[in-house]
Amino acid sequence: MEPNYINRVWIVDDDAVYRYAFRKFVEMKGLCPEVVDFGSGIHAIDFLKNPINANKLPDLIFLDIDMPTMDGWGFIEAFESIQANFKKTPSIYLVTSSIAYTDIVKAQNHPAIIDYIMKPVDSKKFSLLFSEYVVKQSAYL
Repeated sequence: MEPNYINRVWIVDDDAVYRYAFRKFVEMKGLCPEVVDFGSGIHAIDFLKNPINANKLPDLIFLDIDMPTMDGWGFIEAFESIQANFKKTPSIYLVTSSIAYTDIVKAQNHPAIIDYIMKPVDSKKFSLLFSEYVVKQSAYL
C-alpha cells in the first residue's frame, strides 16, 4: 500500500454546501486524514496568524476566488506576507466558477498557484490532483 503523504487539506470557499461535499468526498475516498474548511479567506488567514496554529499548515489548499470579505486573491496576498513564518509551502489550487480571462491569466502567471480549476469539479479530477501530489512528494524522498 502506498504511503499517504497528504496529511491536511484546506478548502477555502464561501459555499457551505460545496465545502461539505468536498469534505465528504475526501473522507469517503480516504484521500487524506484531515480536511479543514474555512468560509472566507480572512478566517483562514486569522487561523494562520495565531502562533498556536503554526504547525497546522496544510499540504494542499483548494481556494475559491469569489468570496465576500476577502477573496482568493486577497488570501494569497495575505498568505504571502506571512509565509516566511512557516516551514513549508502548501500547493494552492484555485477552484472557482470564475471564467474571467484576467483571473485565468493571473493564475497562470502566479508562482504560488498550481492550477486553475473550473467548478463543478468531478471526482476523477480531484482524485487525480491528490494522486499527482503524492507522486511528486514521493519523488523527493
